[in-house]
Amino acid sequence: MVTRFFFIFAGNFNVKKLVRNKKQLPVLEQVEISGVAAEGNALARVNDMVVFVPFAAPGDVVDIQLTRKKNSYAEGRIVGFHTYSPLRVEPFCGQFGVCGGCKWQHLRYDEQIKYKQQQVIDNLTRIGKLTIEEALPILGSKQTKYYRNKLEFCFSNKRWLTQEEIQFTDDFTQMNGLGFHIPGKFDKVLDLKTCYLQDDISNRIRQSIKDYCLTHEGYPFFDIRNQEGLMRNMIVRTSAATGEVMLIVVFFHEDKDRREALLSHVAEQFPEITSLLYIINSKCNDTITDQEVHTFKGNDYITEEMEGIRFKIGSKSFYQTNSLQAYELYKVVRDFAGLQGNELVYDLYTGTGTIANFISKQARKVIGIEYVPEAIADAKINAKLNGIDNTSFFAGDMRLILTDDFIRREGRPELIITDPPRAGMHDDVIDAILFAAPERIVYVSCNPATQARDLSLLSKEYTVRKIQPVDMFPHTQHVENVALLIKTTSCHVD
Repeated sequence: MVTRFFFIFAGNFNVKKLVRNKKQLPVLEQVEISGVAAEGNALARVNDMVVFVPFAAPGDVVDIQLTRKKNSYAEGRIVGFHTYSPLRVEPFCGQFGVCGGCKWQHLRYDEQIKYKQQQVIDNLTRIGKLTIEEALPILGSKQTKYYRNKLEFCFSNKRWLTQEEIQFTDDFTQMNGLGFHIPGKFDKVLDLKTCYLQDDISNRIRQSIKDYCLTHEGYPFFDIRNQEGLMRNMIVRTSAATGEVMLIVVFFHEDKDRREALLSHVAEQFPEITSLLYIINSKCNDTITDQEVHTFKGNDYITEEMEGIRFKIGSKSFYQTNSLQAYELYKVVRDFAGLQGNELVYDLYTGTGTIANFISKQARKVIGIEYVPEAIADAKINAKLNGIDNTSFFAGDMRLILTDDFIRREGRPELIITDPPRAGMHDDVIDAILFAAPERIVYVSCNPATQARDLSLLSKEYTVRKIQPVDMFPHTQHVENVALLIKTTSCHVD
């Protein structure tokens, strides 16, 4: 039976102030968890109130300390167990519940994907008020550990301390950490021991860099509040197809001697790294899209491959973070597209042109649009690399490029593929799609809630023929969904 529940009481040694003069919320005893809710939480119903609880499983009977109470719902945390759900499994990560990632490790994987399937259908039918003609069963991930090809880690001189460390550690002089930010604590980082999200080369590189910085003078970890320190971030990218490894080390300021010493050490210790890059980022935020990337050793890219098509991935390139499932996802897109070889296709939010190039053999021409210029540059390189000559790519704000004039000039597409960010599509983009009036739309989404909103707006002219959820992120609440829309009316005006 599951035995490790210390994570529920995780705390921070640095936060000692107690909130006074605040009414203590009650403890609800022997409450049965009845379902799974948004944001990775579970839920229980007590009288007429819904209670959201993290790290619980349907079938658990628990005591819940309420932490927040509104008129119709409350939030709480588990403070005791009476019955463990049969759906539970032992979390494989010792830092489960503290780091904030992989919130569903305690659920059997078959249950995870069942709830994800239901999440997609609930969003489309309840939020979008949509009728779905066919809901295909979710495609689970064959690989549920080490499935990510990109992770970013943060250096901090104020690492987060768990309750265990507070209780059993006497020496708090070493407060440096390298890992993930604690949810809701922008200045606190959990010092990772082992992360099961990426190939173990990632763990070994991270630990080696941390050890080097702690045993050599002049490598202070970043202080985000005071904006000082040398070591800021590191990003590891890997290729499932080629085995190539990219490491990007981000320094807060230039210190040539120490920078070169550290990077030389890394290059010597890890010959597997084929792309060793660095960035000097003195801004107040960690984003690197506007930063110059320098090559210390090797290439400035790694390469992925699907069905013989090669994709160059640079330091700023977007690529689906689960390479193996990305292939399954793109096969669904291609299947839903139903191309016969003579169609004009628009690929909106094309990124580095992965989908556009992947389906190009089945279409007459594919036009990709993306707001990140560097991504469009990569898309053009990838097309040239693979000898693809029937793709065109445009960089800029989607709603400013995809206009009526653009559609008249480039031609009306028979198919539009759209894969927007989590926020979904702007209303102007939806209006442009309706004006373009393709026979079919394939909508790929990482957020079924915003997808439901957009599909509802498109539903006056289109029917949701079928959907295919795809699990890209095992042990999390996130799910990808592909929807095929078929035009039901004549909706464009020349």
